[in-house]
Amino acid sequence: HFGSSHSGSTEQFVRFSSRSLFEAQVKMVKALVDPSLQAKMHQYQIVGRAAPTPKNPVPKIYRMRLFAKNTVLAKSRFWYFMKKLNKAKKSGGELLAVNELFDKGPTKVKNYGIWLRYESRTNTHNMYKEFRDVTINGAVSQMYSEMAGRHRAHPNTIQSINTATLKASECKRDHILEMHDGKLKFPIIRKMPLVAKKMRSTFQARRPMTFVR
Repeated sequence: HFGSSHSGSTEQFVRFSSRSLFEAQVKMVKALVDPSLQAKMHQYQIVGRAAPTPKNPVPKIYRMRLFAKNTVLAKSRFWYFMKKLNKAKKSGGELLAVNELFDKGPTKVKNYGIWLRYESRTNTHNMYKEFRDVTINGAVSQMYSEMAGRHRAHPNTIQSINTATLKASECKRDHILEMHDGKLKFPIIRKMPLVAKKMRSTFQARRPMTFVR
């Protein structure tokens, strides 16, 4: 009787240990995904001003179009620029409107031009970049990833000066121009039909060909 209970507890321990091992593997896979690769930028329009005072009862209103991951960072960015413009801080100012902007045609690929400024370790640089995407948010997300990879630019040091949707004739960069060819072709990676399940084998004498000559 003692032996049977002992074997049952052993089976239960093995079951729990295998389950905990599986959960640990799932957590490990989730941890391997770099969150910076999933960074999605949003476009916000923020309207604000310095708080009215007896000396300046009707302060000037400013409207800014900003890119940020969320509204909290967008507001912080707004007050960063407001402090530079007219020395208005969050404590001595007020927000009149915070709206998220969306693209009209998010299903059509467009050419985007982005004028930006960023701070490197030694100096401040102006830059112009072009991207192809379905939305301006995707293009700006590409820009942040490229600036981090190619120039080691920290996101906080990047300032988007202007963005524009470009016609094909207005594009300058080679990696964008090569996509405008009307006869552009892509290789068909897999066109051959799958082998029937009963005909499949683990090993074959010759290497399978998964493309069309």
